[in-house]
Amino acid sequence: MDENLLQDVVAAALKAGADAAEAVGAERRALSIGVRLGELEEVEREESRDLGLRVFVGRRQASVSGSDISSEARAKLIERAVAMARLAPEDPYASLADPERLARGPLADLDLYDPSEPSAEALEARARTAEAAARAAPKVTNSDGGSASWSAAQWTMVTSGGFTGVHRASGFSLGASAIAGDENGMENGYDGRSTRWEADLPSAESIGAEAGRRAASRLGARKIASTTAPVIFENRLAASLMGPLIGAISGPSIARGASFLKDKLGQQVFAKGINIVDDPHRLRGLGSSPFDDEGVANQRTAIIDDGVLTTWLLNTAAARQLGLETTGHASRGLAGPPGVSPSNLTFEPGEQDQAALMRDAGAGLLVTSMFGPSLNGNTGDWSVGCSGFWFEAGEIAYPVTEITVAGNLIEVFGRIVPGADLEIRGASNSPSLLIDSLAIAGR
Repeated sequence: MDENLLQDVVAAALKAGADAAEAVGAERRALSIGVRLGELEEVEREESRDLGLRVFVGRRQASVSGSDISSEARAKLIERAVAMARLAPEDPYASLADPERLARGPLADLDLYDPSEPSAEALEARARTAEAAARAAPKVTNSDGGSASWSAAQWTMVTSGGFTGVHRASGFSLGASAIAGDENGMENGYDGRSTRWEADLPSAESIGAEAGRRAASRLGARKIASTTAPVIFENRLAASLMGPLIGAISGPSIARGASFLKDKLGQQVFAKGINIVDDPHRLRGLGSSPFDDEGVANQRTAIIDDGVLTTWLLNTAAARQLGLETTGHASRGLAGPPGVSPSNLTFEPGEQDQAALMRDAGAGLLVTSMFGPSLNGNTGDWSVGCSGFWFEAGEIAYPVTEITVAGNLIEVFGRIVPGADLEIRGASNSPSLLIDSLAIAGR
């Protein structure tokens, strides 16, 4: 969206009675194709252009958004936003980011935009190839389909505090889902990847073959008796364990006192040698951006450094409530005040691959699928439904299903041992993670 248009929106909001204003424009084009059993099943095309406005009247704020950006619609949007702000309750922490914290040019070039624009035919061929490879895998009897997509988006932000920034990014994705079956039943398997650049996608054949292999490997899954044993979370899903960590160290949670880590800042939370890093400037990163969603300069942060919790994740409002400075982790959509989120989160690898972790553990559970997590945010008590594989003498023995693992995350975090098999697959990434003992609920 044109920066001049957003400058005009901000100026008009100030003229209408706002003390400060922030306008964002989002443009997006996308195309996705789905196939199933070799036939085209779905084509979805998107073109959108949206405007968001947040205004402040004293310590009162309001935000509105719309997709009609004509001059008449903009005038109504501005009028509505200012009227809403005048009626909103006062928030002593509501304001734009401090000018000295804003990102100033030239902004970092993070190589997030690939100008390639694949045709519908090219995406369909890619989806067909992935699905065909999945269906050709041994023991695969059916398919949930293959998919391929492309997108290009631009986010432009202008504030009355003196910030102007543009963030442009592309996205390419490819996935396949297979169903394997035998006389005892059926199992699903999926593989997929998303990247900023088309050339970084794995081949469609490899995606499909892995989906088929994962489905077939699940055949014959058993239920096991409840026990306590070592648990290894596979690298593909181990980053999910960082979700409760991020929620517990987000500024709004700390400000409310609703966090099981609220008293742990500067303390040893993980074992020595453990590092978890958030890096918004990773080249081609799926979570990368040159500034946060308040226009604040962002930077690489070691959230966990040698096992020690070093920081909360803060936006401007949460930082002011806590008497601190924003850490550049503001995150927002077109409407509503900013929340808090990380960018590219990485649990840094250890020295042993997954096989070595299994050998060290001896016997236990390798988790390859998780669902239905439950967390008490105040105490850290946590449980999650799982399926995966039981291993014995360091070797896979058989697949298992319908189990739940549980523990208290303050204790669990302190016992995590990371593997060496880190793969950068998304915005949150982790190697396989071993926990020496967890409660496992089975039959």
